[in-house]
Amino acid sequence: MPKNKLNNLTNKEWLKFQKSWFIHNPPPRKKGVLVHPAKYPETMAQEFIEFFTKEGETVLDPMAGTGSTLVAALRAGRNSYGIELNPKYAKIAQEIIEGERAELGEKVESLTSQVINGDALLATNYELPITEYVLTSPPYWDMLHAKGAGTQKKRRESSDLDVHYSDDPNDMGNISNYDEFLERLVNIYKGLQPLLREKAYLTIIVKNVKKGGKIYPLAWDIARELGKTYTLKDEKIWLQDNQSLAPYGMGSAWVSNTFHHYCLQFRNE
Repeated sequence: MPKNKLNNLTNKEWLKFQKSWFIHNPPPRKKGVLVHPAKYPETMAQEFIEFFTKEGETVLDPMAGTGSTLVAALRAGRNSYGIELNPKYAKIAQEIIEGERAELGEKVESLTSQVINGDALLATNYELPITEYVLTSPPYWDMLHAKGAGTQKKRRESSDLDVHYSDDPNDMGNISNYDEFLERLVNIYKGLQPLLREKAYLTIIVKNVKKGGKIYPLAWDIARELGKTYTLKDEKIWLQDNQSLAPYGMGSAWVSNTFHHYCLQFRNE
């Protein structure tokens, strides 16, 4: 292969990642991050980080949650910054990152891993460095407020687990109007452009949502609207095949068991 300008992968590793779909079943969550109601796995995030960056480069997650992206970046040998609105999650993220740094030892001493408790809409106010890659996953609208989901019912039965992100009015997961949610979310991602190196990639992990007997094409709407600012390059489909099937609508109507997410790839061109 000609000189690899994007990452440190071998030809074989590069080719494997180019597959348009993949199966990844997250490992069990550690106790410290169980409190967060929606989290993607560090193991998967690391694969994306290692494809879209070189060692020593910088990764940003504007909705950091409990720090999955930053932990994955550390393991991959990258600098990382995260912005998290909820002070509780920001604190958990920092604690998890410090534990990871202690475990990895000397090889990550020169790397920066910083969690900022703040609003992603104000990302350019936090004196962040220019970054080579953004990896993030937004709230799936206000679906954590839905009472019908089985997983949410189980979480309500435990006083230790959150069923939604926060009660903060600035929290995207608390916006009930879909069009308003979409507009604010897209504006957050558009506002990151001054922080992105030219030709840097941005990956958003998201899925379409069901509400009130109808599909809201969140992933497709983000792709369309954000594609007006960045170039929409492609998608990868993340599949999970270890979840139990539920008999939604059985005998009367079509309702799918949705076990896939879209990993939308944009480029700052």
